[in-house]
Amino acid sequence: MSSQSFADLGVSAAVCGALKQRGITAPFAIQKLVVGDVLAGRDVLAKSPTGSGKTLAFGVPMVDLIKAEGARPSGLILAPTRELATQIVNELYPIAHARALKVCAVYGGAGINKQAREAPKSHIIVATPGRLEDLLARGAFSLDRVRILVLDEADRMLDMGFRPPIDRIVAQCPAKRQTLFFSATLDGDAGRVALEYTNDPVTREHAPPPRPAHEMEHRFVGVEHDHRVKQLVRELRADRERALVFVRTKHGADRLVKRLAKEGVDAVAMHGNKTQGQRERALASFTSGKVDTLVATDVAARGIDVTGISHVINFDPPADREGYVHRTGRTARAGRTGIGITFVGAGEAPDVERIARALKLEREFAVTGLAGTRAPRAAKKGSAKPRHQDSGRAPKLVHSAGGRRRGR
Repeated sequence: MSSQSFADLGVSAAVCGALKQRGITAPFAIQKLVVGDVLAGRDVLAKSPTGSGKTLAFGVPMVDLIKAEGARPSGLILAPTRELATQIVNELYPIAHARALKVCAVYGGAGINKQAREAPKSHIIVATPGRLEDLLARGAFSLDRVRILVLDEADRMLDMGFRPPIDRIVAQCPAKRQTLFFSATLDGDAGRVALEYTNDPVTREHAPPPRPAHEMEHRFVGVEHDHRVKQLVRELRADRERALVFVRTKHGADRLVKRLAKEGVDAVAMHGNKTQGQRERALASFTSGKVDTLVATDVAARGIDVTGISHVINFDPPADREGYVHRTGRTARAGRTGIGITFVGAGEAPDVERIARALKLEREFAVTGLAGTRAPRAAKKGSAKPRHQDSGRAPKLVHSAGGRRRGR
């Protein structure tokens, strides 16, 4: 099974050749599980995390099933964010080109008139729900000849409130179609919606094995907010590849980029207040390596799938276990090593310790010296202190054992 090729799965010679030109010869686990079912015409429910190779799991067979001389659009892929839509198009373009198929992205924040011209000419449309509805309302094209419908990161689309537009979009697709539902979870709403949209689906689940300790290192650093920029600069000057830095707010992302610039560290910010052009330029700079530090909010980072991220740094800690897993999951991919670093202040320690405990990282958290810290009591009226200010003592900086500190 480990030596199985795309050709063994039934993929055409043209697509196999296009994959080989990109250095892709052996399918990933989720691709082995799904490609054959899709080529056989089955509806599929696939549970697979971001970064597991799911784009090609649905993209490769989709390209093989759609004919260049067929109706346009024949394929529709729904994605939660414009960044993910753009990445899907970029990943599918070489294999679609090998089959003389045209693929286009449809999302908000870009010129709608150009998209209205390009989409009707395309065999496959990759769209965010809002902009797709705008174009359908204009009568730019219809979905009545869509043969294959894909919902990528469906759970996130539901979390972002896209259920009503997705219902309306699905209703405009032919009842007789093939539906592929990809989600990080098939529990709760996601599972119920998946069954509503599909017909006698086969369920495939890919749960990657736990990462060995040598692949993923977790560190928690005890540092109060006023001193985090200096600590971040130290981390960024260590021996590393790309670093993804998470902050809580949009304004916080912009402020941090400016403060890093004053320290001589070049970084770009990505958040919802940026224009589409600014977001695309920031992601392009980061992906190409022109800038090796990207500061982002959780929402803006959804759908980002960039190789070569060696460090994920939580400048502001995540809200919960799921947030921590989602953030740190951007590193240590495809057999590479990676490190997740979380800055923790005394006021945040109880919540972060709960996250660490849930992930069996108590030992890593303990070296902060903040284990067992109680949540601060609410200040009496009129005696509130400024945010992030402590009682006058210098904040404690504690580094975890084993942290790599090689200078450049």
